[in-house]
Amino acid sequence: MKHIPIAHILSGQHTEQSVTVCGLVRTCRQSKHITFIAINDGSCFESLQIISELPADQTADISTGTALRCHGHVVPSPGTGQQWELQAQSIEITGEAPESYPLQKKRHSLEFLRGLPHLRPRSNTFNAVFRLRSSLSHAIHRYFADLGFHWVQTPIITANDCEGAGEQFRVTTLPAGDTHMEQDFFGRPASLTVSGQLEGEAFATALGRIYTFGPTFRSENSNTSRHLAEFWMVEPEVAFADLDDIMALAEDFVQSMVRHVCDTFAAELAFFEQHMEKGLLQKLQQTTAGSFARITYTQAIEILLEAPRSFTFPVAWGVDLQSEHERYLCEEHFQKPVFVTDYPKQIKAFYMKLNDDGTTVRAMDLLLPGIGEIIGGSQREDDIHVLQQRMEEIGLDMESMDWYLELRRYGNQPHAGFGLGLERLLQYVTGVHNIRDVIPFPRAPKLI
Repeated sequence: MKHIPIAHILSGQHTEQSVTVCGLVRTCRQSKHITFIAINDGSCFESLQIISELPADQTADISTGTALRCHGHVVPSPGTGQQWELQAQSIEITGEAPESYPLQKKRHSLEFLRGLPHLRPRSNTFNAVFRLRSSLSHAIHRYFADLGFHWVQTPIITANDCEGAGEQFRVTTLPAGDTHMEQDFFGRPASLTVSGQLEGEAFATALGRIYTFGPTFRSENSNTSRHLAEFWMVEPEVAFADLDDIMALAEDFVQSMVRHVCDTFAAELAFFEQHMEKGLLQKLQQTTAGSFARITYTQAIEILLEAPRSFTFPVAWGVDLQSEHERYLCEEHFQKPVFVTDYPKQIKAFYMKLNDDGTTVRAMDLLLPGIGEIIGGSQREDDIHVLQQRMEEIGLDMESMDWYLELRRYGNQPHAGFGLGLERLLQYVTGVHNIRDVIPFPRAPKLI
């Protein structure tokens, strides 16, 4: 690589050296004899100031959005706000930005930038969000690798409906309206995966500790700030583990990821604190400071019924918790992250371990302030007879799911796991309100 990342220069790795840097112009200010240019290459949050005393005709066409290749010497900066700057010996314009360039030197709303998904990574906000997303993804892999987990790449195209809710995108080569399934590509119904969990369970029974990390898809028609049709999930699965084991893993995992962000992205978090969420830094620090609260679903209902406020959605035992209920529990009542366990079986998936009371399952959701549910997990049902009955109750195709039952027939073992949505974790650590602003190209109803 012939040019040096700006992050290396600003960290003092190339002081008083002749270097080449490349990037996009954030600002350009011209005086009588000197041109001050701030360029950014995405390697860090801060921009590098270029000082040019070159003839005016060489810098006249430089404006916000122009792509430059600059060569010069790195020297200490006499100004405030930066330690190093580049005194240009030559500047090459590799791509001009005309007056119609939509990202001019002013603050743009997230709604406006959402309409420019191909350009918005050039803005301060999204430049920071997507670098943080990249780093957090690497941290997720390192976390599980350090604990001896194996990464399993589960199918994106599947015949399994993990959640049993039917909110799947169909994959087919048949023309619209054609029902001759035997002529379809796979010869049977297929869809985009809603979760890699079921396949992950198969590998956990062989490899002990595994995790999946990849895109998942839901055709749920929810046009909200919390839902996407395509999003990324990390799903660990652990053999010979119970619900307490997997909650301990979930708590340590979330705290480790928050710690990584706090330790790595000080400048970005200060920016998010100023522009996205007041109190963000304190919230993140509190997340890592102590253990999370733990209550049962029944206790959660009792707390909500006694709450000194009303809710839009009614509270009753047997009804699934809504976002307003979840956020009350973790933001107002406990004022910290909360695990809710032992949900009624009728509002949870078929694969969750039935409790001895016959009415609740060994499930857990992790609720975070400002977000609500970020993790859903459970101990998996290892009694083949109970599992088969639950599958029959919701009308699953028993023939196509026989392989899943065989995991209980052959070498049966207790196991547990959870799923975390990467985008909701990003919302939590950045303070970004809309989930469409933490994924590069959001997919949602009527949006592609």
